[in-house]
Amino acid sequence: MCYLNGMDVTTGNAEIESEIEQLKLRVAEQALTIAKQDELIKYYLEQLRLANRHRFGVRSERIDSDEFHQLTLFNEIEADINPPKPNVVGTATYKRKKRTGKREEDLADLPVVRIDHELPPEERVCQKCGKLLPEIGVTVRREVRVIPAQVIVEEHVTHAYKTCDCEDCVLTVSEQLGEGNCETPVKPAIIRAEAPAPLISGSLASPSAVAYIIDQKYGSGMPLYRIERDLKYKGVNLSRQTISNWVIYCAENFLSGIYSLMITYLLMEFVLHADETTLQVLHEKGKAAASKSYEWVYRTSGFASHRIVIYEYQPSRDAKYPKKFLKDFIGFLHTDGYQGYHDLPGVVVVGCWAHVRRYWENLYNTLPKDTRANSSAARALKYIGELFDFESAFSDLLPEERYRRRLEKSKPVAEAFFSWASTLYALPESLMGKAVTYSLSQREYLMNVFLDGRLELSNNRCERSVKPFVMGRKAWLFSNTPNGADASSVMFSLMETARENGLKPYEYIKYLLEKLPTAKTSELERFLPWNESLPDYCRMPAKPAPEKRSELGAA
Repeated sequence: MCYLNGMDVTTGNAEIESEIEQLKLRVAEQALTIAKQDELIKYYLEQLRLANRHRFGVRSERIDSDEFHQLTLFNEIEADINPPKPNVVGTATYKRKKRTGKREEDLADLPVVRIDHELPPEERVCQKCGKLLPEIGVTVRREVRVIPAQVIVEEHVTHAYKTCDCEDCVLTVSEQLGEGNCETPVKPAIIRAEAPAPLISGSLASPSAVAYIIDQKYGSGMPLYRIERDLKYKGVNLSRQTISNWVIYCAENFLSGIYSLMITYLLMEFVLHADETTLQVLHEKGKAAASKSYEWVYRTSGFASHRIVIYEYQPSRDAKYPKKFLKDFIGFLHTDGYQGYHDLPGVVVVGCWAHVRRYWENLYNTLPKDTRANSSAARALKYIGELFDFESAFSDLLPEERYRRRLEKSKPVAEAFFSWASTLYALPESLMGKAVTYSLSQREYLMNVFLDGRLELSNNRCERSVKPFVMGRKAWLFSNTPNGADASSVMFSLMETARENGLKPYEYIKYLLEKLPTAKTSELERFLPWNESLPDYCRMPAKPAPEKRSELGAA
């Protein structure tokens, strides 16, 4: 032992070293705590900026070009993919056509009622010489006149007639009946005039009335209580329960056959889109009124032979429902990242690049403006933006050519994006961590877009079909019963498929309700929305396609 002034120096050094070690441990623990707090502060700031943007900001995913233009400074792949174009000088190869105004185009298909405003005959005579005043021109002003819907009562009066009972007529009738004894008395026959069968027996419902209700609720998002009030203002007292029963009855007895046939044609396609959204059904067996049900949406792609949109109500988001619906489908299915679609037999899932972009766009918009340009979010958006730019350039190509050009141009960009994203690290719960995790976890499905030229880069086509349902749900909030939810699925399917095929939804539904009650099952084909035999009044007026200018002409 070593003593200094009576103290054990060895023991003192050991105690000091022990205290130093304890202090180091405390400093390390505090540093770790500070680092965690910094990450939490960063996370909560991200959430705050994101919440403020959702609450106060613009919902568009478009990025400000003034902030985004600097991204080309660090994009190593851009020069290889988009080489500078040589300056081409040429003369225009098209002849500019005189373009009619937009107002004339909008009014072209409306009937015109001309109202002439002329001077009375006595005022068209010159007060001095008595000659007629010469007309030197007219001034035309156009206005749109709206004639509100009118409700009338149709009385179908069916007349009945009795056959003649004179001796000659009775004899003739006896001979027609094949009776040998002409003296046998024959009872007079009753003949009735033909009249259309009622849509719903014992009801005031007519095809036009039910079609109006369907168009108002499923086309314009009007809840039943507003339709009830609107009809009351027009002098018709119908309760919402009555008109709801009309819609459900027509869906179950007349329109469900067309709905089932459209599903058959849908499943015959090779490329489909799918998505789902929530729905509340108040009186559902075994579930609380506030619980969630789901509306599943399936639709055809841009290259389909028939444009079809199908809505299907189911009580949950369980994967068994798309598996049951798509059991006869073989091909490609565009979806978001929901795993319920990933184990369907005979189905190749194609991921949505728009969903990937949304994760990075959320991160980008929560960053301080002075750090955005050189951020990882900006770089990711640049990669994804290149893919969508190529898709825009390939939009007019045939599927075979688009497939070839994607492999040549787009696929290297996608591979470069995933290679770069795999080098990033972030906390899983942060916005960047979520963006990286989603991107890499969906890589297999996102790369499937390069398997066929008929596939699309995103599932936006189906999301646009979900939107009418979501907008209507904001107004009518819920369905009362599963029967009502099923009827809504039928009506939305018919309405949106009619729009997709250029039909007027109200006229098409009215036509179906006029014809289907007496139609045979074998005749349903001719009532499908794409059938050419549908009457012209069901179709929207065709508008001329916009003129495309060639690249040389644009120069």
